[in-house]
Amino acid sequence: MARNQFGGFGGPNMQQLMRQAQKMQQQMEQAQADLETKEYEASAGGGAVTCKVNGKREIVSLTIKPEAVDPEDVEMLQDMVMAAVNEALRQGEENREKTMSALAPAGMGGMF
Repeated sequence: MARNQFGGFGGPNMQQLMRQAQKMQQQMEQAQADLETKEYEASAGGGAVTCKVNGKREIVSLTIKPEAVDPEDVEMLQDMVMAAVNEALRQGEENREKTMSALAPAGMGGMF
């Protein structure tokens, strides 16, 4: 490795890299905080079941229309609830990946 004119490795360029790394870390922390406040909504069964989750991966609301409740077919209702919840969570995760990858340096987008 070549030494710079200051006798060390890196010198002023290393300080600039450190500042850039700190700035990127602050941007990522802000993006994560912003992501936690977002909400994602999905429905199943033609809107019979609707689920809303937040960026913390918590269910915020779950709405089941009365006509979706059939005591003779509880499994169908369970399937619709799972489908709506899973789709809302998938939307949130997709948005998280997209947001965080945009902040990552080139070639490191898949780390999140």
